[in-house]
Amino acid sequence: MRSKAITEGLSGATSRALLHSVGVRREDLGKPLIAVVSSYNEIVPGCIPLRILSEYVKQGIRQAGGIPFEFNTIGVCDGIAQGHTGMYYSLPSREIISYSVEIMLQAHRFDGAVFLVSCDKITPGMLMAMVRVNIPSIAIAAGIMPSGHYKEEQLTVSLMREFIGRFQAGLITEQELVEVEAAACPSWGTCSMLGTANSMNCLTEVLGLTFPYSSTRLANSSEKFREAIQVGERAVALVQMGVTPLDILKKEAFIDAVRVAEAMGASTNVVLHLPAIANYAGIDLTLDDFKRESEQVPILVKINPSGSKTMEDFHRAGGIPALLKSLKVLLSLDRPTVYGTTIKSVVENTTIWDPEMIHPLDSPLSPKGGIAVLYGTLAPEGAVIKRSAVDPTLWKFQGPAHVFNRMEDAVQAVQDERIQPGEVLVIRYEGPIGGPGMREMQQITAILSGSGLAKKVALVTDGRFSGSTRGPCVGHVAPEAARGGPIALVKDGDFIRIDLESGTLDILLDPEELENRRRTFSFQREQEPGILSLYASMLPDTSKGAVWH
Repeated sequence: MRSKAITEGLSGATSRALLHSVGVRREDLGKPLIAVVSSYNEIVPGCIPLRILSEYVKQGIRQAGGIPFEFNTIGVCDGIAQGHTGMYYSLPSREIISYSVEIMLQAHRFDGAVFLVSCDKITPGMLMAMVRVNIPSIAIAAGIMPSGHYKEEQLTVSLMREFIGRFQAGLITEQELVEVEAAACPSWGTCSMLGTANSMNCLTEVLGLTFPYSSTRLANSSEKFREAIQVGERAVALVQMGVTPLDILKKEAFIDAVRVAEAMGASTNVVLHLPAIANYAGIDLTLDDFKRESEQVPILVKINPSGSKTMEDFHRAGGIPALLKSLKVLLSLDRPTVYGTTIKSVVENTTIWDPEMIHPLDSPLSPKGGIAVLYGTLAPEGAVIKRSAVDPTLWKFQGPAHVFNRMEDAVQAVQDERIQPGEVLVIRYEGPIGGPGMREMQQITAILSGSGLAKKVALVTDGRFSGSTRGPCVGHVAPEAARGGPIALVKDGDFIRIDLESGTLDILLDPEELENRRRTFSFQREQEPGILSLYASMLPDTSKGAVWH
Protein backbone atom coordinates (compact mmCIF):
# COMPACT_ATOMS: atom_id res chain seq x y z
CA MET A 1 0.00 0.00 0.00
CA ARG A 2 1.17 3.53 -0.81
CA SER A 3 0.47 4.72 2.72
CA LYS A 4 3.35 2.61 4.07
CA ALA A 5 5.54 5.57 3.12
CA ILE A 6 3.97 7.52 5.99
CA THR A 7 2.91 4.77 8.41
CA GLU A 8 5.94 2.46 8.55
CA GLY A 9 9.65 2.64 9.25
CA LEU A 10 11.87 5.09 11.10
CA SER A 11 11.33 7.76 8.46
CA GLY A 12 7.59 7.63 9.11
CA ALA A 13 7.86 8.69 12.75
CA THR A 14 6.99 12.32 12.04
CA SER A 15 4.08 11.34 9.79
CA ARG A 16 2.77 8.95 12.41
CA ALA A 17 2.93 11.66 15.06
CA LEU A 18 0.86 13.94 12.86
CA LEU A 19 -1.64 11.16 12.15
CA HIS A 20 -1.97 10.52 15.88
CA SER A 21 -2.85 14.21 16.30
CA VAL A 22 -5.93 13.78 14.09
CA GLY A 23 -7.15 10.69 15.92
CA VAL A 24 -5.43 7.75 14.24
CA ARG A 25 -4.56 5.08 16.84
CA ARG A 26 -1.29 3.19 16.62
CA GLU A 27 -3.16 -0.10 16.28
CA ASP A 28 -4.92 1.28 13.18
CA LEU A 29 -1.69 2.09 11.35
CA GLY A 30 -1.45 -0.22 8.38
CA LYS A 31 -5.12 0.01 7.49
CA PRO A 32 -5.85 1.51 4.03
CA LEU A 33 -6.02 5.30 4.00
CA ILE A 34 -9.01 6.26 1.86
CA ALA A 35 -9.55 9.81 0.62
CA VAL A 36 -13.12 11.08 0.51
CA VAL A 37 -12.91 13.74 -2.19
CA SER A 38 -15.68 16.32 -1.92
CA SER A 39 -16.54 19.76 -3.26
CA TYR A 40 -18.92 20.63 -0.46
CA ASN A 41 -19.76 24.32 -0.20
CA GLU A 42 -22.81 26.31 0.79
CA ILE A 43 -23.63 28.08 -2.49
CA VAL A 44 -23.77 25.33 -5.12
CA PRO A 45 -27.04 23.34 -4.78
CA GLY A 46 -25.45 20.19 -6.19
CA CYS A 47 -22.69 20.33 -3.57
CA ILE A 48 -24.92 20.80 -0.51
CA PRO A 49 -25.74 17.04 -0.19
CA LEU A 50 -22.06 16.15 -0.05
CA ARG A 51 -21.60 17.00 3.63
CA ILE A 52 -24.07 14.36 4.80
CA LEU A 53 -23.22 11.94 1.97
CA SER A 54 -19.55 11.93 2.96
CA GLU A 55 -20.49 10.84 6.49
CA TYR A 56 -22.19 7.73 5.14
CA VAL A 57 -19.24 7.03 2.84
CA LYS A 58 -16.85 7.29 5.80
CA GLN A 59 -19.10 4.94 7.78
CA GLY A 60 -18.75 2.35 5.03
CA ILE A 61 -14.97 2.80 4.88
CA ARG A 62 -14.63 2.27 8.63
CA GLN A 63 -16.93 -0.79 8.55
CA ALA A 64 -14.71 -2.35 5.88
CA GLY A 65 -11.52 -1.73 7.83
CA GLY A 66 -10.23 1.47 6.23
CA ILE A 67 -9.40 4.91 7.61
CA PRO A 68 -11.27 7.74 5.84
CA PHE A 69 -9.98 11.27 5.43
CA GLU A 70 -12.22 13.85 3.79
CA PHE A 71 -10.95 16.88 1.92
CA ASN A 72 -12.65 19.46 -0.25
CA THR A 73 -11.97 21.19 -3.53
CA ILE A 74 -13.71 24.14 -5.21
CA GLY A 75 -16.89 24.07 -7.28
CA VAL A 76 -18.68 26.56 -9.53
CA CYS A 77 -22.44 26.66 -10.12
CA ASP A 78 -22.78 27.45 -13.81
CA GLY A 79 -26.35 28.62 -13.26
CA ILE A 80 -25.26 31.26 -10.75
CA ALA A 81 -22.20 32.18 -12.84
CA GLN A 82 -24.32 32.91 -15.93
CA GLY A 83 -24.64 36.35 -17.48
CA HIS A 84 -21.63 38.08 -15.91
CA THR A 85 -17.84 37.80 -15.72
CA GLY A 86 -18.12 34.82 -13.37
CA MET A 87 -18.73 32.55 -16.36
CA TYR A 88 -15.15 33.13 -17.55
CA TYR A 89 -14.03 31.09 -14.54
CA SER A 90 -16.21 28.01 -14.99
CA LEU A 91 -14.16 25.94 -17.44
CA PRO A 92 -10.79 26.91 -15.89
CA SER A 93 -12.17 25.67 -12.56
CA ARG A 94 -12.14 22.15 -14.02
CA GLU A 95 -8.35 22.27 -14.26
CA ILE A 96 -7.97 23.72 -10.76
CA ILE A 97 -10.20 20.98 -9.35
CA SER A 98 -8.24 18.33 -11.19
CA TYR A 99 -4.81 19.48 -10.12
CA SER A 100 -5.79 20.32 -6.53
CA VAL A 101 -7.20 16.82 -6.07
CA GLU A 102 -4.08 15.30 -7.59
CA ILE A 103 -1.92 17.29 -5.15
CA MET A 104 -3.87 16.05 -2.13
CA LEU A 105 -3.88 12.41 -3.23
CA GLN A 106 -0.21 12.33 -4.10
CA ALA A 107 1.15 14.39 -1.22
CA HIS A 108 -0.56 12.28 1.43
CA ARG A 109 -0.02 8.89 -0.22
CA PHE A 110 -3.62 7.75 -0.06
CA ASP A 111 -4.20 4.09 -0.88
CA GLY A 112 -7.62 4.67 -2.45
CA ALA A 113 -10.27 7.29 -2.97
CA VAL A 114 -14.00 7.90 -3.14
CA PHE A 115 -14.96 10.77 -5.43
CA LEU A 116 -18.21 12.57 -4.60
CA VAL A 117 -19.07 13.93 -8.05
CA SER A 118 -21.71 16.58 -8.50
CA CYS A 119 -21.87 19.61 -10.80
CA ASP A 120 -20.73 20.85 -14.18
CA LYS A 121 -16.92 21.08 -14.01
CA ILE A 122 -16.56 19.22 -10.72
CA THR A 123 -17.28 15.76 -12.12
CA PRO A 124 -14.88 15.94 -15.10
CA GLY A 125 -12.23 17.66 -12.99
CA MET A 126 -12.35 14.88 -10.42
CA LEU A 127 -12.31 12.15 -13.07
CA MET A 128 -9.28 13.74 -14.74
CA ALA A 129 -7.46 13.57 -11.40
CA MET A 130 -8.72 10.03 -10.80
CA VAL A 131 -7.14 8.67 -13.97
CA ARG A 132 -3.90 10.63 -13.60
CA VAL A 133 -3.24 9.43 -10.05
CA ASN A 134 -4.69 5.97 -10.82
CA ILE A 135 -5.12 4.58 -7.33
CA PRO A 136 -8.09 2.29 -6.52
CA SER A 137 -11.10 4.60 -6.77
CA ILE A 138 -14.87 4.69 -6.99
CA ALA A 139 -17.28 7.57 -7.58
CA ILE A 140 -20.71 8.36 -6.22
CA ALA A 141 -23.01 11.04 -7.63
CA ALA A 142 -24.41 13.65 -5.26
CA GLY A 143 -27.97 12.89 -6.34
CA ILE A 144 -30.49 14.87 -8.31
CA MET A 145 -32.70 17.75 -7.23
CA PRO A 146 -36.44 17.01 -7.23
CA SER A 147 -38.31 18.76 -10.02
CA GLY A 148 -40.40 21.77 -9.09
CA HIS A 149 -44.08 22.37 -9.76
CA TYR A 150 -46.03 25.50 -10.52
CA LYS A 151 -49.76 25.30 -11.20
CA GLU A 152 -50.02 22.60 -13.89
CA GLU A 153 -46.35 22.66 -14.96
CA GLN A 154 -43.39 20.55 -13.92
CA LEU A 155 -40.36 22.79 -13.50
CA THR A 156 -36.60 22.61 -13.83
CA VAL A 157 -34.22 25.52 -13.63
CA SER A 158 -33.72 25.39 -17.41
CA LEU A 159 -37.33 26.51 -17.85
CA MET A 160 -36.63 29.79 -16.05
CA ARG A 161 -35.57 31.27 -19.40
CA GLU A 162 -38.98 30.50 -20.85
CA PHE A 163 -40.75 32.14 -17.94
CA ILE A 164 -38.52 35.19 -18.29
CA GLY A 165 -39.57 35.27 -21.95
CA ARG A 166 -43.25 34.94 -20.98
CA PHE A 167 -42.88 37.86 -18.60
CA GLN A 168 -41.14 39.97 -21.23
CA ALA A 169 -43.94 39.13 -23.67
CA GLY A 170 -46.58 40.13 -21.12
CA LEU A 171 -47.94 36.59 -20.79
CA ILE A 172 -47.37 36.37 -17.03
CA THR A 173 -47.13 38.96 -14.29
CA GLU A 174 -44.05 39.86 -12.27
CA GLN A 175 -45.66 38.22 -9.24
CA GLU A 176 -46.12 34.98 -11.18
CA LEU A 177 -42.46 35.09 -12.21
CA VAL A 178 -41.50 35.51 -8.55
CA GLU A 179 -43.63 32.48 -7.66
CA VAL A 180 -41.94 30.42 -10.37
CA GLU A 181 -38.51 31.43 -9.04
CA ALA A 182 -39.48 30.13 -5.61
CA ALA A 183 -40.85 26.84 -6.99
CA ALA A 184 -38.30 25.89 -9.67
CA CYS A 185 -35.64 24.42 -7.34
CA PRO A 186 -37.49 22.85 -4.39
CA SER A 187 -34.41 21.31 -2.76
CA TRP A 188 -30.72 20.70 -3.26
CA GLY A 189 -29.01 18.29 -5.64
CA THR A 190 -27.92 18.46 -9.27
CA CYS A 191 -30.56 20.31 -11.29
CA SER A 192 -33.33 18.00 -12.48
CA MET A 193 -32.69 18.68 -16.16
CA LEU A 194 -30.17 16.96 -18.43
CA GLY A 195 -27.54 19.68 -18.24
CA THR A 196 -23.81 19.16 -18.02
CA ALA A 197 -23.91 18.00 -14.39
CA ASN A 198 -26.33 15.13 -14.91
CA SER A 199 -24.90 14.34 -18.34
CA MET A 200 -21.43 13.80 -16.89
CA ASN A 201 -22.74 11.91 -13.87
CA CYS A 202 -24.72 9.59 -16.14
CA LEU A 203 -21.64 8.98 -18.28
CA THR A 204 -19.56 8.28 -15.17
CA GLU A 205 -22.02 5.48 -14.49
CA VAL A 206 -21.71 4.27 -18.09
CA LEU A 207 -17.92 4.22 -17.76
CA GLY A 208 -18.33 1.78 -14.88
CA LEU A 209 -16.96 4.07 -12.17
CA THR A 210 -20.11 4.15 -9.99
CA PHE A 211 -22.74 1.70 -8.85
CA PRO A 212 -25.81 1.33 -11.09
CA TYR A 213 -28.43 4.09 -10.63
CA SER A 214 -25.97 6.35 -8.80
CA SER A 215 -26.44 9.18 -11.30
CA THR A 216 -30.22 9.36 -11.08
CA ARG A 217 -31.10 8.75 -7.43
CA LEU A 218 -32.53 11.70 -5.54
CA ALA A 219 -30.19 13.58 -3.26
CA ASN A 220 -30.95 13.32 0.43
CA SER A 221 -32.78 10.02 -0.06
CA SER A 222 -32.44 6.80 1.90
CA GLU A 223 -31.46 5.09 -1.38
CA LYS A 224 -28.53 7.48 -1.72
CA PHE A 225 -27.43 7.04 1.91
CA ARG A 226 -27.39 3.26 1.60
CA GLU A 227 -25.45 3.55 -1.63
CA ALA A 228 -22.89 5.78 0.08
CA ILE A 229 -22.19 3.16 2.77
CA GLN A 230 -21.79 0.52 0.07
CA VAL A 231 -19.42 2.78 -1.85
CA GLY A 232 -17.24 3.27 1.22
CA GLU A 233 -17.03 -0.48 1.73
CA ARG A 234 -16.24 -1.05 -1.93
CA ALA A 235 -13.41 1.49 -1.89
CA VAL A 236 -11.57 -0.62 0.71
CA ALA A 237 -12.18 -3.78 -1.32
CA LEU A 238 -10.76 -2.13 -4.45
CA VAL A 239 -7.58 -1.30 -2.53
CA GLN A 240 -7.30 -4.86 -1.30
CA MET A 241 -7.75 -6.19 -4.85
CA GLY A 242 -5.50 -3.56 -6.41
CA VAL A 243 -8.10 -2.55 -9.02
CA THR A 244 -7.46 0.93 -10.44
CA PRO A 245 -9.38 3.21 -12.83
CA LEU A 246 -7.10 2.34 -15.74
CA ASP A 247 -8.10 -1.31 -15.33
CA ILE A 248 -11.64 -0.19 -16.18
CA LEU A 249 -11.26 2.76 -18.55
CA LYS A 250 -10.42 1.25 -21.92
CA LYS A 251 -11.30 2.80 -25.29
CA GLU A 252 -14.51 0.79 -25.55
CA ALA A 253 -15.74 2.31 -22.26
CA PHE A 254 -15.37 5.81 -23.67
CA ILE A 255 -17.01 4.84 -26.95
CA ASP A 256 -19.95 3.42 -25.01
CA ALA A 257 -20.14 6.72 -23.11
CA VAL A 258 -20.26 8.59 -26.42
CA ARG A 259 -23.04 6.28 -27.62
CA VAL A 260 -25.12 6.86 -24.50
CA ALA A 261 -24.52 10.62 -24.76
CA GLU A 262 -25.89 10.49 -28.30
CA ALA A 263 -28.86 8.32 -27.31
CA MET A 264 -29.98 10.64 -24.50
CA GLY A 265 -29.15 14.01 -26.08
CA ALA A 266 -26.57 14.89 -23.43
CA SER A 267 -25.04 18.33 -22.99
CA THR A 268 -22.64 19.40 -25.73
CA ASN A 269 -20.11 20.04 -22.96
CA VAL A 270 -19.43 16.30 -22.80
CA VAL A 271 -17.57 16.77 -26.09
CA LEU A 272 -15.02 18.74 -24.06
CA HIS A 273 -14.98 16.60 -20.95
CA LEU A 274 -14.89 13.00 -22.22
CA PRO A 275 -11.84 13.63 -24.47
CA ALA A 276 -10.13 15.46 -21.59
CA ILE A 277 -10.59 12.48 -19.26
CA ALA A 278 -9.60 10.03 -22.00
CA ASN A 279 -6.48 12.07 -22.70
CA TYR A 280 -5.19 11.49 -19.17
CA ALA A 281 -6.07 7.82 -19.47
CA GLY A 282 -3.79 7.63 -22.51
CA ILE A 283 -6.74 7.16 -24.88
CA ASP A 284 -7.31 9.18 -28.05
CA LEU A 285 -10.98 10.19 -28.13
CA THR A 286 -11.73 12.73 -30.86
CA LEU A 287 -14.56 14.67 -32.44
CA ASP A 288 -14.51 12.09 -35.22
CA ASP A 289 -15.59 9.47 -32.67
CA PHE A 290 -18.56 11.65 -31.72
CA LYS A 291 -19.41 12.31 -35.35
CA ARG A 292 -19.30 8.62 -36.28
CA GLU A 293 -21.47 7.56 -33.36
CA SER A 294 -23.94 10.41 -33.88
CA GLU A 295 -24.70 9.03 -37.32
CA GLN A 296 -25.20 5.48 -36.03
CA VAL A 297 -26.85 5.85 -32.63
CA PRO A 298 -30.45 7.12 -32.53
CA ILE A 299 -32.06 9.24 -29.84
CA LEU A 300 -33.98 6.99 -27.44
CA VAL A 301 -34.61 9.43 -24.59
CA LYS A 302 -35.58 13.10 -24.39
CA ILE A 303 -35.11 14.72 -21.01
CA ASN A 304 -35.77 18.35 -20.24
CA PRO A 305 -34.78 20.68 -21.90
CA SER A 306 -35.05 18.49 -25.03
CA GLY A 307 -38.33 17.02 -23.77
CA SER A 308 -40.87 17.47 -21.02
CA LYS A 309 -39.62 14.66 -18.75
CA THR A 310 -37.13 15.29 -15.92
CA MET A 311 -34.29 13.29 -14.42
CA GLU A 312 -36.71 12.03 -11.77
CA ASP A 313 -38.88 10.57 -14.53
CA PHE A 314 -35.80 9.01 -16.15
CA HIS A 315 -34.85 7.32 -12.87
CA ARG A 316 -38.34 5.89 -12.44
CA ALA A 317 -38.21 4.61 -16.02
CA GLY A 318 -35.07 2.62 -15.18
CA GLY A 319 -32.29 5.17 -15.49
CA ILE A 320 -28.96 4.43 -17.12
CA PRO A 321 -29.21 0.62 -16.75
CA ALA A 322 -32.50 0.66 -18.69
CA LEU A 323 -31.02 2.85 -21.42
CA LEU A 324 -28.05 0.48 -21.66
CA LYS A 325 -30.54 -2.37 -22.08
CA SER A 326 -32.17 -0.59 -25.03
CA LEU A 327 -28.75 0.03 -26.56
CA LYS A 328 -27.24 -3.34 -25.70
CA VAL A 329 -26.61 -4.55 -29.27
CA LEU A 330 -24.43 -1.46 -29.85
CA LEU A 331 -22.41 -1.66 -26.62
CA SER A 332 -19.36 -3.48 -25.30
CA LEU A 333 -21.14 -5.35 -22.53
CA ASP A 334 -18.23 -7.37 -21.19
CA ARG A 335 -16.49 -4.31 -19.76
CA PRO A 336 -15.35 -4.42 -16.11
CA THR A 337 -16.69 -2.03 -13.48
CA VAL A 338 -15.79 -0.80 -9.99
CA TYR A 339 -18.55 -2.98 -8.50
CA GLY A 340 -16.99 -6.20 -9.73
CA THR A 341 -19.43 -7.40 -12.35
CA THR A 342 -19.68 -6.50 -16.02
CA ILE A 343 -22.04 -4.07 -17.73
CA LYS A 344 -23.71 -7.16 -19.22
CA SER A 345 -24.80 -8.38 -15.78
CA VAL A 346 -26.40 -5.01 -15.08
CA VAL A 347 -28.30 -5.06 -18.35
CA GLU A 348 -29.52 -8.62 -17.82
CA ASN A 349 -30.99 -7.71 -14.43
CA THR A 350 -32.65 -4.47 -15.51
CA THR A 351 -36.25 -3.66 -16.36
CA ILE A 352 -37.34 -0.81 -18.61
CA TRP A 353 -40.29 0.46 -16.60
CA ASP A 354 -41.43 3.12 -19.05
CA PRO A 355 -40.83 2.29 -22.74
CA GLU A 356 -42.58 5.53 -23.66
CA MET A 357 -39.68 7.39 -22.06
CA ILE A 358 -36.80 5.00 -22.80
CA HIS A 359 -37.58 3.85 -26.31
CA PRO A 360 -36.47 0.52 -27.79
CA LEU A 361 -33.74 0.68 -30.41
CA ASP A 362 -36.16 -0.24 -33.20
CA SER A 363 -38.51 2.63 -32.30
CA PRO A 364 -36.27 5.67 -31.77
CA LEU A 365 -37.33 9.26 -31.27
CA SER A 366 -34.88 10.28 -33.99
CA PRO A 367 -32.65 8.18 -36.26
CA LYS A 368 -29.52 10.19 -35.45
CA GLY A 369 -27.83 11.00 -32.15
CA GLY A 370 -28.43 14.02 -29.95
CA ILE A 371 -25.02 15.65 -30.40
CA ALA A 372 -23.98 16.48 -33.94
CA VAL A 373 -20.42 17.33 -34.99
CA LEU A 374 -20.13 19.67 -37.95
CA TYR A 375 -17.12 20.29 -40.18
CA GLY A 376 -16.68 22.75 -43.03
CA THR A 377 -15.02 25.91 -44.20
CA LEU A 378 -16.12 27.75 -41.05
CA ALA A 379 -15.04 24.93 -38.72
CA PRO A 380 -12.14 22.93 -40.21
CA GLU A 381 -11.46 21.31 -36.81
CA GLY A 382 -15.10 20.87 -35.95
CA ALA A 383 -18.09 22.44 -34.21
CA VAL A 384 -20.86 21.01 -32.06
CA ILE A 385 -24.64 21.39 -31.86
CA LYS A 386 -27.24 19.71 -29.64
CA ARG A 387 -29.26 18.20 -32.47
CA SER A 388 -31.85 16.72 -30.12
CA ALA A 389 -32.86 20.25 -29.09
CA VAL A 390 -33.27 21.60 -32.64
CA ASP A 391 -36.61 21.52 -34.44
CA PRO A 392 -36.13 19.38 -37.60
CA THR A 393 -37.44 22.29 -39.69
CA LEU A 394 -34.29 24.19 -38.66
CA TRP A 395 -31.77 21.45 -39.43
CA LYS A 396 -30.86 23.43 -42.54
CA PHE A 397 -30.32 27.14 -42.01
CA GLN A 398 -28.65 29.67 -44.27
CA GLY A 399 -28.41 33.40 -43.82
CA PRO A 400 -26.25 36.51 -43.66
CA ALA A 401 -23.82 36.86 -40.76
CA HIS A 402 -24.23 39.49 -38.07
CA VAL A 403 -20.86 39.53 -36.32
CA PHE A 404 -20.04 40.32 -32.68
CA ASN A 405 -16.73 40.07 -30.83
CA ARG A 406 -18.35 39.59 -27.42
CA MET A 407 -21.62 38.09 -26.22
CA GLU A 408 -22.65 41.33 -24.51
CA ASP A 409 -22.58 43.15 -27.86
CA ALA A 410 -24.99 40.60 -29.33
CA VAL A 411 -27.30 40.91 -26.31
CA GLN A 412 -27.38 44.67 -26.74
CA ALA A 413 -28.17 44.29 -30.44
CA VAL A 414 -31.19 42.12 -29.62
CA GLN A 415 -32.37 44.62 -27.01
CA ASP A 416 -31.99 47.43 -29.56
CA GLU A 417 -34.00 45.39 -32.11
CA ARG A 418 -31.09 45.35 -34.55
CA ILE A 419 -31.35 41.61 -35.26
CA GLN A 420 -33.38 40.54 -38.28
CA PRO A 421 -35.08 37.16 -38.79
CA GLY A 422 -32.98 34.91 -41.01
CA GLU A 423 -29.63 36.19 -39.76
CA VAL A 424 -26.83 34.06 -38.37
CA LEU A 425 -25.42 35.66 -35.24
CA VAL A 426 -21.66 35.06 -35.06
CA ILE A 427 -20.16 35.56 -31.60
CA ARG A 428 -16.40 35.12 -31.55
CA TYR A 429 -13.37 35.59 -29.29
CA GLU A 430 -15.26 33.56 -26.69
CA GLY A 431 -13.12 30.40 -26.95
CA PRO A 432 -10.72 29.00 -24.34
CA ILE A 433 -7.99 31.47 -25.33
CA GLY A 434 -10.03 34.35 -26.71
CA GLY A 435 -12.49 34.53 -23.82
CA PRO A 436 -10.49 33.47 -22.03
CA GLY A 437 -12.35 30.60 -20.48
CA MET A 438 -14.91 29.63 -23.16
CA ARG A 439 -18.03 31.04 -21.57
CA GLU A 440 -21.47 29.56 -21.98
CA MET A 441 -23.66 31.75 -24.17
CA GLN A 442 -26.81 31.32 -22.10
CA GLN A 443 -27.44 35.06 -21.76
CA ILE A 444 -27.85 35.52 -25.51
CA THR A 445 -29.89 32.33 -25.96
CA ALA A 446 -32.18 33.47 -23.14
CA ILE A 447 -32.81 36.88 -24.66
CA LEU A 448 -33.36 35.36 -28.10
CA SER A 449 -36.00 33.13 -26.55
CA GLY A 450 -37.60 36.05 -24.75
CA SER A 451 -37.66 38.21 -27.87
CA GLY A 452 -39.28 35.53 -30.04
CA LEU A 453 -36.20 35.21 -32.28
CA ALA A 454 -35.05 31.78 -31.08
CA LYS A 455 -36.57 29.98 -34.08
CA LYS A 456 -35.93 32.79 -36.55
CA VAL A 457 -32.16 33.20 -36.28
CA ALA A 458 -29.18 30.90 -35.84
CA LEU A 459 -26.20 31.34 -33.54
CA VAL A 460 -22.61 30.31 -34.25
CA THR A 461 -19.83 30.80 -31.69
CA ASP A 462 -16.39 29.62 -30.62
CA GLY A 463 -17.79 29.73 -27.09
CA ARG A 464 -19.98 27.00 -25.69
CA PHE A 465 -23.54 26.45 -24.49
CA SER A 466 -25.17 25.15 -21.36
CA GLY A 467 -26.87 21.79 -21.29
CA SER A 468 -30.22 23.61 -21.40
CA THR A 469 -29.68 25.25 -24.79
CA ARG A 470 -32.27 24.74 -27.50
CA GLY A 471 -32.47 25.78 -31.13
CA PRO A 472 -29.97 26.16 -34.01
CA CYS A 473 -27.04 27.10 -31.76
CA VAL A 474 -23.62 25.91 -32.96
CA GLY A 475 -20.72 26.13 -30.51
CA HIS A 476 -17.16 24.93 -29.99
CA VAL A 477 -16.18 26.26 -33.44
CA ALA A 478 -12.54 25.29 -33.96
CA PRO A 479 -10.04 26.69 -34.54
CA GLU A 480 -11.34 29.51 -32.35
CA ALA A 481 -11.03 33.11 -33.49
CA ALA A 482 -8.06 33.78 -31.21
CA ARG A 483 -6.17 31.04 -33.05
CA GLY A 484 -6.95 32.64 -36.40
CA GLY A 485 -9.71 30.20 -37.31
CA PRO A 486 -12.07 31.13 -40.17
CA ILE A 487 -14.62 32.44 -37.66
CA ALA A 488 -12.20 35.35 -37.06
CA LEU A 489 -12.45 36.30 -40.75
CA VAL A 490 -16.25 36.51 -41.05
CA LYS A 491 -17.74 39.91 -41.92
CA ASP A 492 -21.28 41.21 -41.64
CA GLY A 493 -23.30 40.01 -44.62
CA ASP A 494 -21.22 36.93 -45.41
CA PHE A 495 -23.55 34.00 -45.92
CA ILE A 496 -23.25 31.05 -43.56
CA ARG A 497 -24.85 27.65 -44.07
CA ILE A 498 -25.64 25.18 -41.28
CA ASP A 499 -26.67 21.71 -42.41
CA LEU A 500 -27.32 19.07 -39.77
CA GLU A 501 -28.27 16.53 -42.43
CA SER A 502 -24.84 16.64 -44.10
CA GLY A 503 -22.97 17.59 -40.91
CA THR A 504 -21.49 20.78 -42.33
CA LEU A 505 -20.87 24.36 -41.27
CA ASP A 506 -19.68 26.62 -44.08
CA ILE A 507 -18.97 30.22 -44.88
CA LEU A 508 -20.04 30.74 -48.48
CA LEU A 509 -16.97 32.64 -49.65
CA ASP A 510 -14.44 32.11 -52.38
CA PRO A 511 -11.35 30.46 -50.80
CA GLU A 512 -9.17 33.19 -52.29
CA GLU A 513 -11.18 35.89 -50.52
CA LEU A 514 -10.87 34.01 -47.24
CA GLU A 515 -7.11 33.73 -47.74
CA ASN A 516 -6.82 37.46 -48.50
CA ARG A 517 -8.56 38.24 -45.22
CA ARG A 518 -6.26 35.87 -43.37
CA ARG A 519 -3.20 37.82 -44.48
CA THR A 520 -4.39 40.87 -42.55
CA PHE A 521 -5.59 39.02 -39.46
CA SER A 522 -4.03 39.70 -36.07
CA PHE A 523 -5.10 39.01 -32.51
CA GLN A 524 -3.79 40.61 -29.36
CA ARG A 525 -5.32 39.26 -26.21
CA GLU A 526 -5.84 41.69 -23.37
CA GLN A 527 -3.95 40.77 -20.22
CA GLU A 528 -6.41 39.14 -17.85
CA PRO A 529 -5.93 38.93 -14.09
CA GLY A 530 -5.00 35.79 -12.20
CA ILE A 531 -6.19 32.37 -13.30
CA LEU A 532 -7.69 33.56 -16.59
CA SER A 533 -4.28 34.71 -17.84
CA LEU A 534 -2.71 31.44 -16.75
CA TYR A 535 -5.45 29.42 -18.43
CA ALA A 536 -5.11 31.27 -21.74
CA SER A 537 -1.32 31.02 -21.65
CA MET A 538 -1.61 27.23 -21.62
CA LEU A 539 -3.19 27.46 -25.10
CA PRO A 540 -6.08 25.06 -24.44
CA ASP A 541 -7.46 23.63 -27.68
CA THR A 542 -11.24 23.29 -28.10
CA SER A 543 -10.95 20.30 -30.42
CA LYS A 544 -8.86 18.43 -27.82
CA GLY A 545 -10.99 19.00 -24.73
CA ALA A 546 -9.49 22.39 -23.77
CA VAL A 547 -7.09 20.78 -21.30
CA TRP A 548 -3.89 22.29 -19.93
CA HIS A 549 -0.65 20.77 -21.13
